[in-house]
Amino acid sequence: MAEPYVILAETGNGYYEEKRSRFPAAAYPVRSEEEAAALIAAEKKKTYDARHHCWAYVLGPNRETVRFSDDGEPSGTAGKPILEVLLGRGVRDALIIVTRYFGGTLLGTGGLVRAYTAASQDALDHAVTALVLPAKKVSVSCSYTDLARIEKLVRDDPSVYEGGRDYAENAELLLYLTAESLENFCTALGDASSGRAGSTLLGETGIVAAGDRFLREYGSEGEA
Repeated sequence: MAEPYVILAETGNGYYEEKRSRFPAAAYPVRSEEEAAALIAAEKKKTYDARHHCWAYVLGPNRETVRFSDDGEPSGTAGKPILEVLLGRGVRDALIIVTRYFGGTLLGTGGLVRAYTAASQDALDHAVTALVLPAKKVSVSCSYTDLARIEKLVRDDPSVYEGGRDYAENAELLLYLTAESLENFCTALGDASSGRAGSTLLGETGIVAAGDRFLREYGSEGEA
């Protein structure tokens, strides 16, 4: 299974100022390049009087898509430092936009790198983050006679999260397994129900959890 990774749960705003140049920044959760482009366009429209709108984003659990822009600043002084902040924090599916209002004094290469880095860090510091746990998505069907034992099995295993259930002829539980071994869980399931409960692997995804509490599924784009 893949490694856990960090996402943004809520937007964060930051700010840096040097020699009267102002650098307001915002960190956004995003799931696609189209979503990122829309946010960048909206920021440019809202702050049309700013000199530069520099940005970077990282998409995908394995950083499948990485983009950045200096937007007219000297090459490597804006977009790349913003990107390095995202990569350094291990954040995925996130966009940072730093807007510059020129204060009349040139900051130089080092000053620009310092300013865009500091503004980006401040935005992330004020954002709410969450941890995505890679998980196997499993459907379990059991009789009502066995349900209490299956519930105890789920409660006692910190690597298993319940995402929901339905009641029909049998009880149907939607579970997310964050441990490596599906086989071990199926063995325990069989022992708890004397072989009567059945399980179906629905695929691999990710989940956002708070302690032992399931919050939501976080898989491919559109599943958040």
